Amino acid sequence: MKLKKGIPLIDQHDKNGLWGGKFGGNFIPETLKKPVEDLNILFEKLRKDKNFIKERDYYFKNWINTPTPFIKLENITKHLGGAQIWAKVVSELNGGAHKILNSTVHCLIAKRAGRKYIVGDTGAGYAGKMLSMSAKKFGLKCKIFMGAKDIKRQKPNVDAMKKNGAEIFPVYTGSQTLVDAVSECMRYWVANNDTTHLCVGSTVGPAVFIKICGWSTSQISRELKVQIKEEFGEIPSKLKLINCVGGGSSSYGFWNEFIDYDKKQIELIGVEAGGPKKSKKHAAPLTNNSKMGVLHGSMQYVIQNSDGQIEETESISAGLDYSGVSALHCFLKDVGRARYTSATDEEALEAYKLITKYENLNPSLEPSHAFSEACKIAPRLSNDTVIIVNSCGDAQKDRDILKKRLGRYK
Repeated sequence: MKLKKGIPLIDQHDKNGLWGGKFGGNFIPETLKKPVEDLNILFEKLRKDKNFIKERDYYFKNWINTPTPFIKLENITKHLGGAQIWAKVVSELNGGAHKILNSTVHCLIAKRAGRKYIVGDTGAGYAGKMLSMSAKKFGLKCKIFMGAKDIKRQKPNVDAMKKNGAEIFPVYTGSQTLVDAVSECMRYWVANNDTTHLCVGSTVGPAVFIKICGWSTSQISRELKVQIKEEFGEIPSKLKLINCVGGGSSSYGFWNEFIDYDKKQIELIGVEAGGPKKSKKHAAPLTNNSKMGVLHGSMQYVIQNSDGQIEETESISAGLDYSGVSALHCFLKDVGRARYTSATDEEALEAYKLITKYENLNPSLEPSHAFSEACKIAPRLSNDTVIIVNSCGDAQKDRDILKKRLGRYK
């Protein structure tokens, strides 16, 4: 099992949709085989269609507001010493997070497929908020499935979804978080796929959804590669790209253009949610060597109990609170191209405090996990090392949590 240079990672699967012959696939009910295959045929056609790409790029530039800023965090770099710390401020996208890239592409596909309805899942509320925005923009009726626990802790995004006209379905089963929302969303699509398009909010699910999301969020690294060359004249010889990892959409999009580089030059570091410091629960299957299993139609490393059942997770970050992880990340771990670690709730909060104290940046709790790792390793590295963190979401949705845990918001 190895990476193939010159071929996008989303296309390095076999005929069964398996990366490395073991991750991903299409473990779905018989009733979904034709809808999934039809979607796969349509997507493969559209991604090569110059008019579709032109339409995508038009909305990316004129509605989503790409490209996003690439900035040096001068103050935190000086405070910590060691490596330079930079940020790709993807939270500057319309709506405040990277999820708008995926939802826009899905709505464009839904229109081409003649669908009038679109349904999606959400944890942190960003995927739901962005889908509601995109659906409104393109004249689609939108339904969002969201865990009841997340509805309470991510109220600002819930309010935004309602304002955009989306119908929200609370999920009360299981842990009442993202994993349960995805399950209920997929069950709904099984019964309504003839009229409804499904937008999976991350690089998870049956293979075609992994590919659509990865193709969409790769915009992040396409921009970043150009910006790095403009800033440094070339790709630095010591570069570390750090991203939080839940489902894995922002991190894959952030890394895509750099996967072919030697890992001695460009290290890819994924930071999962380690959960509360004193709890045994977490949302870090890669860091904790979880066993393989099938979740939401895809084979992956997934957190399980002793009976092999999907285990509930715990994290202050709703967007990272997921039992599994993208097949793409499982593959990158197994071939040794990316390194994965985790940050606890407390470490993410400390990183948030540090970044907001020294910089004019307000990262959500998801990228705060990545900033935690950056702040941890920077002092040990030379000043010719460049660390770039994907600040993939803003903290507006987390304001109530931050006020409760830190006594302040920004």
